[in-house]
Amino acid sequence: MTDQPPLHRHFYHFSELPYSMRVLYTAALLTLGAGYLFALLNVYFTYAGRAGGNPWMLSEQDLVVAYSGSGTISRIEGALRGPMSAMLPPDESNTIIAWAQQGADHAAYDRDVKPIVDKRCMVCHDGSNPHIPNLFGYENIKKVTESDTGAKISTLVRVSHIHMFGIPFIFFIVGTMFSHAYVRPVWFKCAVIAMPFVGILVDVSSWYMIKIYHPFAWVEILAGMVLAACFAFMWVVTLYQMWFSKPPKAVLERMGGDIPI
Repeated sequence: MTDQPPLHRHFYHFSELPYSMRVLYTAALLTLGAGYLFALLNVYFTYAGRAGGNPWMLSEQDLVVAYSGSGTISRIEGALRGPMSAMLPPDESNTIIAWAQQGADHAAYDRDVKPIVDKRCMVCHDGSNPHIPNLFGYENIKKVTESDTGAKISTLVRVSHIHMFGIPFIFFIVGTMFSHAYVRPVWFKCAVIAMPFVGILVDVSSWYMIKIYHPFAWVEILAGMVLAACFAFMWVVTLYQMWFSKPPKAVLERMGGDIPI
C-alpha cells in the first residue's frame, strides 16, 4: 500500500478549526438536513398518484403525467387523483371528476360543483395567487376541465430559475463544509462535491425532455438520487469527522502529535 500524498498547505481539517466555526457548521447542517427532508416530502406529496395509480407510491409515470400530461384526463381530474387527493372527501372529489368527464355542463356546475368548490377550494384558488389555477366562477374552472397537457413551459421556466439559483447555493454551503473532511482518494472527494451541480442541471433539463421523450422520467429520478446520495454522504461525513472521529494520522503528524485539550 503506497503512502498517501501530503496534505495540501491550505487544507484544514475540522480538528484544526475553532469551536465557533464547528458550531456554526453544525447548526447549518442540522437546519439544511431538516430542509432537505421536507423537500423530499414535498416531491412525494406533489407527484405521487398523478398518473391515477397508487396515491401512496411515486412512480416514473407520475412524473410523465406531471410534465407532459396524461393526454386522456382533464387537468382537474389529474389534480384530484394526485396531489389534491387528500384535500376533498372522496364523494365530493368524485362528483367534480364525473362532472368534468361528462362535459362540464354549466347547469350541473351551479347545482353540484360550485358548492363544493366554494367550500373546499376558494381559500387557495380564488385568483389571488397567479401561480395556481383560478377556480372562481364557471369560466375559470371550465379551463381546467380541458385535456391535461402537463406543466406549461412558462411554469417550468419560472420553477427552473428558482431551482438553479437555490439548490446550487445549498450544495455550495454543504460542499464548503465537507471540503474540510479528510477523504481519500482526493478525486472521489472532488467528485462528491461536483456531482450535485451536474445533477441539478440534468434534473432541470429532464423536465423539458420528458415532454418530448417520456423515458427521461428515469433520468430525472436518477438525478434526484444522485443529489440525495451526495447530500447524505457529505452531511454524515462532515458531522462525524467534526465531532466523533479522531483526527487522521496525516493531520496529527502535521500538528506534531495529539491535539491538546
